[in-house]
Amino acid sequence: MWRKLPITGLTPFTFQDYPGHTACILWFSGCNMACGYCHNPELVRGTLARLPAEKIQRFLASRRDRLEGVVLSGGECTLSPALPQLARYLKDMGYKVKIDTNGTSPAMLERLLDDGLVDFIALDFKAPQTKFESITGMTKWADFLHSLRLVAAAPTNKEVRTTIHADLLDRADIEAMIGLLEDIGFRGTFALQNFRMGPTLGNLSAPSRRPDLAGLAGKGLDIQLRNF
Repeated sequence: MWRKLPITGLTPFTFQDYPGHTACILWFSGCNMACGYCHNPELVRGTLARLPAEKIQRFLASRRDRLEGVVLSGGECTLSPALPQLARYLKDMGYKVKIDTNGTSPAMLERLLDDGLVDFIALDFKAPQTKFESITGMTKWADFLHSLRLVAAAPTNKEVRTTIHADLLDRADIEAMIGLLEDIGFRGTFALQNFRMGPTLGNLSAPSRRPDLAGLAGKGLDIQLRNF
């Protein structure tokens, strides 16, 4: 299993990335998207060295009494065929498992859900269909929509989140995304996250205008503005 896991980073403690739980983060290298605002370009490109499996195992064993969960992030963790084995390993150790995913691997997501291997899913909703390819560099809208429906129907804890760079997404785009979430029956948190300056995959500049997000609402949605 460990030889197939492209884990290149470990954050030993977070209270923000797994709502309501203390956790660590395992960072997966490699991503099938190329979002210009991504602030983990080295993970997307897969340029970092893998962590030794023994180091990860020792850390997880030593934190069983202090951490409640493990966040599997990246990059894109669902690209790894060994992800179910890792999730089961973590569950057997007593950890809750959260995954951060772009939703382009619905078969993997469905397997994790069917086998009860994930406790929380954070799904990145990059853009409405009209802008999905231009923002992500991918034509996998149908796969993302499949994943979105899976997450909406799943009994596990969940949230959908969108990064807002006002030059890429406007209010009409966000309203279209809210409409889709309502149409498929998603109930839960829809987090709108402010683009943050720094090194990004597309070397983006600061937005030329402020996003218009006032008064957004959707049936069954808890719309949260983060870092604005």
